[in-house]
Amino acid sequence: MAFQKAVKGTVLIGGGAIATVFGLSQFSQYRNKHGTLYVEAAEPVPVPMKNHFPTREEQLLTLQSTSEFDVLVIGGGATGCGCALDAATRGLKTALLERDDFSSGTSSRSTKLIHGGVRYLQKAIMKLDFEQYKMVKEALRERANLLEIAPHLSAPLPIMLPVYKWWQLPYYWIGIKLYDLVAGSQCLKNSYVLSKSRALEFFPMLRKEKLVGAIVYYDGQHNDARMNLAIALTAARYGAATANYTEVLRLLKSTDPRSGRARVCGARCRDVLTGQEFDVKAKCVINATGPFTDSVRKMDDQQVPNICQPSAGVHIVMPGYYSPDNMGLLDPATSDGRVIFFLPWEKMTIAGTTDSPTDVTSHPIPTEEDVNFILSEVRNYLNCDVEVRRGDVLAAWSGIRPLVTDPNSKDTQSICRNHIVTVSDSGLVTIAGGKWTTYRAMAQDTIDTAIQTHGLKAGSSRTVGLQLEGAQDWSPTLYIRLVQDYGLESEVAQHLASTYGDKAFEVAKRAQVTGKRWPIVGKRLVSEFPYIEAEVAYGVKEYARTAVDMISRRTRLAFLNVQAAEEALPRIVDIMGKELNWNEQKKKEELEAAKKFLYYEMGYKVKSDQLTDRSEITLVPSDIERYKKRFHMFDKEKKGFITIVDVQRVLESISVQIDENTLHDILNEVDLNKNGQVELNEFLQLMSAIQKGRVSGSRLAVLMKTAEENLGQRVVIPVDRSGGGL
Repeated sequence: MAFQKAVKGTVLIGGGAIATVFGLSQFSQYRNKHGTLYVEAAEPVPVPMKNHFPTREEQLLTLQSTSEFDVLVIGGGATGCGCALDAATRGLKTALLERDDFSSGTSSRSTKLIHGGVRYLQKAIMKLDFEQYKMVKEALRERANLLEIAPHLSAPLPIMLPVYKWWQLPYYWIGIKLYDLVAGSQCLKNSYVLSKSRALEFFPMLRKEKLVGAIVYYDGQHNDARMNLAIALTAARYGAATANYTEVLRLLKSTDPRSGRARVCGARCRDVLTGQEFDVKAKCVINATGPFTDSVRKMDDQQVPNICQPSAGVHIVMPGYYSPDNMGLLDPATSDGRVIFFLPWEKMTIAGTTDSPTDVTSHPIPTEEDVNFILSEVRNYLNCDVEVRRGDVLAAWSGIRPLVTDPNSKDTQSICRNHIVTVSDSGLVTIAGGKWTTYRAMAQDTIDTAIQTHGLKAGSSRTVGLQLEGAQDWSPTLYIRLVQDYGLESEVAQHLASTYGDKAFEVAKRAQVTGKRWPIVGKRLVSEFPYIEAEVAYGVKEYARTAVDMISRRTRLAFLNVQAAEEALPRIVDIMGKELNWNEQKKKEELEAAKKFLYYEMGYKVKSDQLTDRSEITLVPSDIERYKKRFHMFDKEKKGFITIVDVQRVLESISVQIDENTLHDILNEVDLNKNGQVELNEFLQLMSAIQKGRVSGSRLAVLMKTAEENLGQRVVIPVDRSGGGL
């Protein structure tokens, strides 16, 4: 043991000396930048940028009427849209097809970080792996570029690494300093060490027992789905014919007259919304379908071996009070060797991720096992005064990472997310692997390969420093003009500015008058989030075609609070129905499809598992009697159940009025067998689940408790959803 400590100490001292010498040589590069990044702009774009991007119908017409494109990209995630933007800005005639919505897959289900990868740098150093080092170096360069080209959608975020053993402090400090130094002139801000007291000051929820101190470093954070959409919209403005809900049925091939070989020359497509089929011809077809890479490759050649190994990553969202407003947390070594991030995002707290092999599916589902694993790891780092409750999980989702297969790997954790570009014998170009942060570099490599292998005439990439949709005239104070010029709430104005950038004014112009003294315009979809009705109509302009598009990718409601998203659905469907001329049957179908999406893919299913008609009642006898007494205050006739009429009678006796629709929703949350009434057993199951922390924010429980305490007095009883935990 003593020998191990001595060796460890020698390594640390030696490593510290190396880092110090290296640091001194690099420090002058960025000591005075104070977080200002330096990104060298590429050459001017040879094609004009359109003032307005075409409608989806116009894009489909272009796809059908163009005799041949230079490049056809399959896949509307970050990499696919990045390829379309790179190609279009080089002057190539470009098309992009996505069978679902832009960013509907992995690109909207990330940890929301723009980062080089601290753990990859650790692996590069420990294993002397130069390839991993190059990947980190590239990612840090791309991090700087992304923060510059979309400042409204991204920002630096300090992340704390708490230290609970003295020897880990210099160990982690060296690693984090090397991370800064690899970034060089593009380091966001210098990392620093905090004492125990200062760490608790910055992150008061942190577990203080045995805490030695903490190290804080900086990475970037963004709104991933909106960033993906911004790339797609920018590509459309530069002339790319992009279409969501357009499925590739098969690849088209022709015989090369010179070689006699079959060559991929386009794709047979189907408009998913209308069923219309048509061909899109192209000199080069690019497969950028993420986890579905191999399915497209097999359209080209059924015998081709798989090159992707999918890995599922689950995230959960909890209320904002679980983390400081502007400080994340990194758990570098969980109980099973994974890395867990605990980050503020959109005024909530996001925690994740898991990393486990999975099957490829368009509808990945978070499991209760993964949710509980994340909660368990969170508990290890939070103060015991903070009760980490299962009921505080507001949303949960699973994303599939398209990792590049290493046949010698035993598990996906050891697989590096380097990207590879391959070209098949028939000319299909495939881009696979990689990570969100490096989408631009991946796209550049892909288009370079396409130009070289297909003899396309185009110059070098123009996307370094190329501003994305909404960035051109954005400034940190833009929201003030929205408040002053339109009479929007400050919170709503800040949200619009950080979501749409300089296009926020177009959304504000659509905002309806509220009829109130303040705000003058901007009706919210739900009370506790700054999303307004005008965003729905604008979302249709941004190619949203389903209610799911609106709650998950144009707004992020589904990722922040599934119950709030469900609450907003009827109004969203009504507005979209007017914009897209939906009949009543179509509106009903959209409502049901969106509820199904929330139930299976966003964690509502695991919520229902927390309180079912089979849930155990683990209350002590005294609690059972107390809750029976409360229940019978509403159930005067001792029927064994309560209805809306019973609740209304009690509320009237204390001069409180709640509309019938709200009461119906309140009772429906607890009506487990859906028979229109809440039975005593269901109420006891609810109270038992609340005591165990599996359910939180039950409006019925709050209402009944408040009525009991204030019977005979006129009181205001809160009926707003208090977080809507899963």
